[in-house]
Amino acid sequence: MKKVVFTVADYGNGNDAGPKAKRDVDYYLSQSGFEVIHQQLNNKSKLDKIKTAYWVIPRLFNNIEKFDELFFQYPTYSSYVMKKLIKKMRSKSKKLFFIIHDVESLRLFQNDQTYWEGERALFNVTDGLIVHNHKMKLWLRENGVTVPMIELGIFDYNNPQKINQNSEYGRTVCFAGNLAKSKFLNKVSLQAGKLEIFGSYPSKHYLKGVSYHGQMSPDELPKKLTQNFGLVWDGDQLDTCSGKFGNYMRYNNPHKVSLYLSSGQPVIIWEKAALADFVLKNNLGIAVNSLENLDDILENITEKQYSEMKMNTIEIAKKLRKGDFIKNAVKKIENITE
Repeated sequence: MKKVVFTVADYGNGNDAGPKAKRDVDYYLSQSGFEVIHQQLNNKSKLDKIKTAYWVIPRLFNNIEKFDELFFQYPTYSSYVMKKLIKKMRSKSKKLFFIIHDVESLRLFQNDQTYWEGERALFNVTDGLIVHNHKMKLWLRENGVTVPMIELGIFDYNNPQKINQNSEYGRTVCFAGNLAKSKFLNKVSLQAGKLEIFGSYPSKHYLKGVSYHGQMSPDELPKKLTQNFGLVWDGDQLDTCSGKFGNYMRYNNPHKVSLYLSSGQPVIIWEKAALADFVLKNNLGIAVNSLENLDDILENITEKQYSEMKMNTIEIAKKLRKGDFIKNAVKKIENITE
């Protein structure tokens, strides 16, 4: 049986965590007997997109009669190219599945019915989808996706650094990510706790208890994640996760959660985030409705409570580092579509 995971290559620098989730899926599925196929599709200009649609894509897989299974890492971040690509993939696969990294109708094109109709049509052409979690699955089903769907649970994370085993509690928190869209950080002020920030585009100044520690690659960053908790928040407010990306947390699995957990770091997450259910069910941290009282939240956690979270996190880190979640999701969707 010829099984393939197909990934359109992303353009980016080594310190950009964006492509890592797709690279890790490639890595783990290659351990399960999948052939990994990469294709660079240059979508930067209108001319590039036309060349891709009418020259590159028609020549894809021409030496292959048909794949038994083709798992495509969705999306490509060009709906124009995607419409051409789906036809080619469908014609060259007996079974076509999408591994969903982002649902753009929930992320960048919220409340855009025309965009959703196009994205929904892509999903319904497949034989099945691997989606992030139950809340994403429910939204897709309620909005017209009819194909089988399997929940991933959480993204795996190929983490080359040692798991941080230190369970000493000192009220320390870290945040890693794109700091330009994390304006809430400018409002955090701590008296007893400490918040250490990593990422691109930092502000020139932060308030008391908050410090910036630079930007590094997704493979190097875990060395620095020695704090008690990793923070999962978005937007420009402390009392809620706001804006498009804040609202998206109600449905998606932020990859930074996997970064933190795979490093042995419990998390503090917005209580309305889709992944809050996973965190609480497995006792991997705490879910909060606001960061306005972050000092009090940290003070109220006992050493015993933290030790239990830490122990659970170390166990889940081992699973994330083995690719258990994507491997199990692939098996499930294969079984229900036999």
